[in-house]
Amino acid sequence: MLELAKESQSKTPNPVRQPGSQGVSLWRNRTFLAVFSSYSLSLLGNTFHSIALNLWVLQTTGSAKLMSVVLITHLVISMLFGSFAGTVADRMDRRTLMWITDIIRFVLVAAIALLIFLPHIPFVFIVLLTGLVAFTGVFRTPAFQASLIEIVGKEQLTQAVGAISISDNIIRISGFALGGIAVAAFGGAFAIAIDAATFLLSGLLLLFAGKFPYKAPKDTAISKTSFKEDLTAGFRYVWNEPFAKAAVMLLPLVMFFFLSTFMLIQVMAVQVWQAKPFIFGLMEACIPLGYVIGSILIMRLDTKLKSRGKWIIGSMILMGPLFIAISFMTAAAAALPLILLVGFLFSFSTTIIFIVLRVAIEPSMQGRVFGLVGALTSVAPPVGLAVFSTLSDLYGPAVIIAASGAAMLLMGMIAYNQLKAIRDFD
Repeated sequence: MLELAKESQSKTPNPVRQPGSQGVSLWRNRTFLAVFSSYSLSLLGNTFHSIALNLWVLQTTGSAKLMSVVLITHLVISMLFGSFAGTVADRMDRRTLMWITDIIRFVLVAAIALLIFLPHIPFVFIVLLTGLVAFTGVFRTPAFQASLIEIVGKEQLTQAVGAISISDNIIRISGFALGGIAVAAFGGAFAIAIDAATFLLSGLLLLFAGKFPYKAPKDTAISKTSFKEDLTAGFRYVWNEPFAKAAVMLLPLVMFFFLSTFMLIQVMAVQVWQAKPFIFGLMEACIPLGYVIGSILIMRLDTKLKSRGKWIIGSMILMGPLFIAISFMTAAAAALPLILLVGFLFSFSTTIIFIVLRVAIEPSMQGRVFGLVGALTSVAPPVGLAVFSTLSDLYGPAVIIAASGAAMLLMGMIAYNQLKAIRDFD
């Protein structure tokens, strides 16, 4: 697979230049630092926006139904426009697309803050603007994911993806906490105004980053084809390219079972284990802590990590027995080491596959592939939460956690046997 990817790139003009040959440290790469900081701020803005808006809806209307309208709006937009946005990311300059979306989100979120500050504003206006924010954000994700190879080259992809994974986990936790504090201390309008500022700073950092140094090959025919043809070509590429097809199937499955099962572990901690707040807080921290430890290890091993495909599927297989073991635990404290290990394995099953995707997939197609992956992975967790929560109410969380672990073990074994494009990737 890697040889095929290299061969396809050798036939394309302007191949990706390799930063490793220049001996430049990732953390001395000004462009990467600016884009990495921009991504972190943009993600902080997303988490801030989510918690601040949801709390404001609950505080002002007291309606969980209205809050769910906001969540469903984000979900539907991500699902419908992921592939569309990925195609756009492959047709235009990705850095330009990113900073434009950040500036647009700054304007939209600032407008939301103003409307929230004003009295008696119809809720439909908030939903409309929130939908526009979500729609704009859908374009940024594939543009960022696909541009990473243009920012650092192939040789430092492991370091870059690992750093992004660590930042992702830290910011999601701190962003929700800070958003809640800001709403409680200053009110929803002020908190959302802070959110708008993060998007503005993110866009300015992208302008400061300058042109991406490692120009990836572009599809020379793309300017001669229509948008519809390019969109169709993206689906055709994923269907015909074995690794892309396998990754698009595997990643949503991992997200579906992992996030849904962890939600049931939280339910079990409260209903069955009757965990104290301190233990519950430790349990909440175990998954991101395990993920960060795993990402750091992947960064340290880098090229020493061989048989990466087997690590991807093997970590998925191992999570199954761990979930089954957790279902038999009688106390939350005893389950903490197992939960930490699950977070560790989750990093191997996701971080590595995001690294390999950037190596195996043609750079000119990465926007469309990441757009489709983003659409499917955004839908899988909410669907899983709905299914698992319903089953948990009927049979209890322990039974469903064990069943989920068994299903994950079985599907991991099937993936090892059938998804050879991933299993055999070195």
